[in-house]
Amino acid sequence: MPALKKIALTVTSAALLSGFVLSPASAADKDKSDDKQPKPPSTMSSLGGERLGKAGTQVDLGPGAPVLPKELTGRSWIVADAENGDVLAAHNSHWRLPPASTMKMLFADTVLPALQPTTLTHKVTESELAGVGEGSSLVGIKEDHTYTVHDLWLGVFLRSGNDAVHVLSEMYGGIPKTVAAMQKHAEELQALDTRVVSPDGYDAPSQVSSAYDLTLIARSGLQKKDFREYAATASADFPGGEKKGKKRESFEIQNTNRLITGDIGVDPYQGIAGVKNGYTTHAGNTFTGVAERNGKVLLVTVMNPSAEESHAVYKEAAHLLDWGFAASGKVTPVGELVPPKSVDTGTGTGGKGAAPAAGADQGSGGQAEAAHASAARGGSSGVGIALAIIGGLLVVLAGGVFLVNRRWPLTGLARRTPSATGPTDPAEPAAAAEPTDPADPAEPAEPADQSEPAASAAPTAPTAPTAPTDKA
Repeated sequence: MPALKKIALTVTSAALLSGFVLSPASAADKDKSDDKQPKPPSTMSSLGGERLGKAGTQVDLGPGAPVLPKELTGRSWIVADAENGDVLAAHNSHWRLPPASTMKMLFADTVLPALQPTTLTHKVTESELAGVGEGSSLVGIKEDHTYTVHDLWLGVFLRSGNDAVHVLSEMYGGIPKTVAAMQKHAEELQALDTRVVSPDGYDAPSQVSSAYDLTLIARSGLQKKDFREYAATASADFPGGEKKGKKRESFEIQNTNRLITGDIGVDPYQGIAGVKNGYTTHAGNTFTGVAERNGKVLLVTVMNPSAEESHAVYKEAAHLLDWGFAASGKVTPVGELVPPKSVDTGTGTGGKGAAPAAGADQGSGGQAEAAHASAARGGSSGVGIALAIIGGLLVVLAGGVFLVNRRWPLTGLARRTPSATGPTDPAEPAAAAEPTDPADPAEPAEPADQSEPAASAAPTAPTAPTAPTDKA
């Protein structure tokens, strides 16, 4: 028997050794699996610099510069200085990929100037909600109920509500008109990788954008005070159902951007101030964020990172921001964010005519005073004028400071005293805390096809709606 045991042990050891020796085969299998992953096209746009048209990671580290974070899995990403437009590092930044709900940044940048937050109420019809995609992220708008324009924008930015996008699109003139206006605006911004099919980012054939374009779009949106405030709002009260003879109740909606609100495994990011996250089965997770630290403002976009790690899109965006703040001034830019065609910067990058984009801030003084007055008033809307950051640091976007870009001026971040609630006047929404798109699937139970998780129909009680499974 001992001899048999010895033989068995020898065979087992041989099998284990064989398995160890053959382990490179498993690596080969992994390579084969990787070969099945989509690859960036061999030729991409070189707008912003020749390096940005090349596949793979582009970075030029100088003396003392930190190396890029390890294990970045995003198919495409970019880190840029929001003030001067320098691209600090990029990876397949012009790869045209499905954008999911980050497309709502372009929707807001296009439509907000025409549909300013006001106390004007709008009664929602059945037809306005008819085209909302199945499994969409919703804020909980109900037909035959009235909402202010301010309410609807809160639904777009915080809950990434496709229902709110569709109602606002109808108010703007209809879905086709809105899509056409968005496409025209993308071309004006020189976001030429972008093709708009749906205003909410819901998966649609041929609807694409790129990390480069989404960063351009975010930079344009941040020129607008209302956009900045909504994008930074952490939570707000949203109107619930209406019952005859009873006071209308409300429920709280919270921003789905985990770098603003935090979540299991994700801490709020110090200095974060927006901008938008998204998710669909086709697009995976997408995210564009803006953050300020020690007077430096950075933009980051990450598209479709590994789905194996929960909240990968936020973690990788945070790692890239950390790297960008540490590397600033120690790397040679690999490209630049170009200005809109209509902005004449005197460098030949933009177009003729110095007309600012519609809705852009025209000066710092009046805007700053309005922002501070708004913060001082407080109100019952539940809109936070600042977003909570690690250690209690509060940073908000305000109109009082201009960070001058040698190519295109960008209204920047300013530190202000926090306030529990935002302005009472819906026409002057409180400083927003990044949108909390229910469409961020870094969560295990995400549905299958959309740009943002659908939020359940709004309850009549003051309870927040449950987020559904799909997004857009």
